[in-house]
Amino acid sequence: MKNSFKKILQGYAEFRDKYVHGDTSIMHYLSHHGQKPDIMVVACCDSRVDPALILQCEPGDLFVTRNVANIVPPYEKDEAHHGTSAALEFAIRFLQVKHLVLLGHSQCGGIQALLEGSDSNNNDFITSWVSVIKTEHCNPQSVDDCAKVALNQSYQNCLTFPWIKERVLQNKLKIHLWFFDIKTGQIFTYCETEKKYQPLESSETE
Repeated sequence: MKNSFKKILQGYAEFRDKYVHGDTSIMHYLSHHGQKPDIMVVACCDSRVDPALILQCEPGDLFVTRNVANIVPPYEKDEAHHGTSAALEFAIRFLQVKHLVLLGHSQCGGIQALLEGSDSNNNDFITSWVSVIKTEHCNPQSVDDCAKVALNQSYQNCLTFPWIKERVLQNKLKIHLWFFDIKTGQIFTYCETEKKYQPLESSETE
């Protein structure tokens, strides 16, 4: 653990060397001009699935929110606390991103907890959170298959947000369903016409 902490401190020093020093640095530019990302990513908290690292992005490229199992809940305008929904609203209504990427992944612990039906007495929030995903169409023997079903349900939940649906219908926002395989480091994208996930090609157009 000590070595891990030393590693992040070294990483911080390297970040400052690369992105901060000098009047023409990226952080200097972003400080003066603000953020204007075209892309939002909803990803999992899993430490193996870092969108900026996987996609080799620089500061300012992505607006990212992460939660257990990369779930988008349905639109619920009430007095509860909705962190993911607030992030979606900020990115789509105020930053006006053009792409929304829902990034699922293999070996997801949140989906595993959903399939195992974890006792809510053993945790305060996880069981309630993952119960947003309905498992009637899931393969109970496959965490990865269920994670892909969850992605499609999150997509449908996206469309319950009136300002997301409006921008999609106006062709101002495109929603992408991506599944990252941890073992191979490969991304698969959902093809609506084929109704299945296919390898993402780096040459894929907008």
